[in-house]
Amino acid sequence: MPKEFANAQTLVAVKDIRDNVLILNDGGLRQILMVNGINFALRSEVEQNTITAGYQNFLNTLDFPLQILIHSRKINIDEYLIKLASREQAELSPLLRSQNSEYREFIRGFVEKNAIMEKSFFVVIPWFPSAIPTKQTIMRFIPFLKHSKEENDAAATDKEDSFEESLEQLKDRVEQISEGLSSIGLDSVILDNKALAELLYNFYNPESIEKENINLPDTQDEMSHKNTP
Repeated sequence: MPKEFANAQTLVAVKDIRDNVLILNDGGLRQILMVNGINFALRSEVEQNTITAGYQNFLNTLDFPLQILIHSRKINIDEYLIKLASREQAELSPLLRSQNSEYREFIRGFVEKNAIMEKSFFVVIPWFPSAIPTKQTIMRFIPFLKHSKEENDAAATDKEDSFEESLEQLKDRVEQISEGLSSIGLDSVILDNKALAELLYNFYNPESIEKENINLPDTQDEMSHKNTP
């Protein structure tokens, strides 16, 4: 009997990427901040205590859950090597051209033989859908009832209004988190649609190096195919 494999779409809880937000299958929203790191060990004892106290105060102000991720992956130097090759082509001096070529090959070989890792820090801010069912939600689960075009249009409008309202609530949370991180010396930036797609690809393809310049899919079906290298 052939072994059955799960559909890739069932393994990814993300339904869509829109307005720099991950839309989950259950209707929940997630926005992700990339946060810079600080070398805590090089700070003085007074600075370390100040940062620790500030971080504790930051956590105590939260009234919703938060997810903090540390993403370690093999560094991708493809773009750097392309830049070196471009400079080599533009170099007029044969000596400098030769040195550039040797340096480029040294970097390529060194990274291939040694796992050079890069760490990225992310904060995932959630927004959970309301548990109160609407009339349109209930009607969708009654298959024997026919819906008019007006009812379908009204349901689509309500869905869009609900998304916009949830998005505003999520933005308030993101602003609160961003300000809290800034207070302890951590800068953050919101991942856009393209960066979110790249992050998901890299999460679900741990055997590969960091992939960049992924074309953002237009449909949920296309997105599920990002799980294959």
